Amino acid sequence: MSNPKIIFAGTPEFAVASLKALIVAGNIPCAVLTQPDRPAGRGKTLTAGPVKKLAQEHGIPVMQPPSLRDESAVSELRALQPDIMVVAAYGLILPQQVLDIPRVGCLNVHASLLPRWRGAAPIQAAILAGDTQSGICLMSMEAGLDTGPVYLREELPIGERDTAGELHDRLADAGARLLAENLNAIVKGELVPVAQEEALASYAPKVKTADAALTWTRPAKELGRIVRAYNPVPGAWFLLGDERIKCWKAQPCEASDAPAGTVVTVDAEGIVVACGDGALRLESLQRPGKRAVTAGEFAAQTDLVGQRW
Repeated sequence: MSNPKIIFAGTPEFAVASLKALIVAGNIPCAVLTQPDRPAGRGKTLTAGPVKKLAQEHGIPVMQPPSLRDESAVSELRALQPDIMVVAAYGLILPQQVLDIPRVGCLNVHASLLPRWRGAAPIQAAILAGDTQSGICLMSMEAGLDTGPVYLREELPIGERDTAGELHDRLADAGARLLAENLNAIVKGELVPVAQEEALASYAPKVKTADAALTWTRPAKELGRIVRAYNPVPGAWFLLGDERIKCWKAQPCEASDAPAGTVVTVDAEGIVVACGDGALRLESLQRPGKRAVTAGEFAAQTDLVGQRW
């Protein structure tokens, strides 16, 4: 059998690993579907996403419709007569008329152990929930949100101090390898997907900046997970006067009798803030417009002990 005719749909860095793996394996897509260029940087210049840049480097045609409900975009995809569409963090909903185009269907590289954490932010959700395992699924797509049957899954441990960024990179690499090793077997019908257990489903909504706020009345363990889950995007934060301070690294520590939000101690290891349950040692902080510094460097700029945040 000749190589399958593939359309690849993806936009951010997570999808780059899968596209690279296909190219290296010789399964070069006939087209790449990616979201329109977005304003970026201080000048808000229209900027191509990571997947588009990689596709252009390899001379792969790029399609960027603002919606897949546009009939001209659907017709263009249909004219390609693909065997399969591989989707990895594309970011737009695929309507049924698009799902029906590929001969074998649409295959999604999803960063969770489905049916746990369907939706837009499964990596952050897993860390926030205190999960000790995450993983990758290769899923046959259907109209529901990440509800399709699963061909293959691979578990990855979540370390106690793993950030979303670190877990993202490991999952992206695992997904790329799983895809490259099994795509041809899926196209040939040698693998049969297994239905998800609907009763075990959970949902991971899109991340909002407000989700990353550090509210000191919450338990320190929860706040530590928030710091990890929102590193690097959007970054956990708290208000110090009128400034929004980002916290990039923190660790729950010994309990404190002080009211929640009180700066208990400041030393070379960090700034300890009392929480609703326990305390949180802040280890890396960043003022607006400044570089991230150790909490010790941050504390040297002002007297913090006894302050109530």
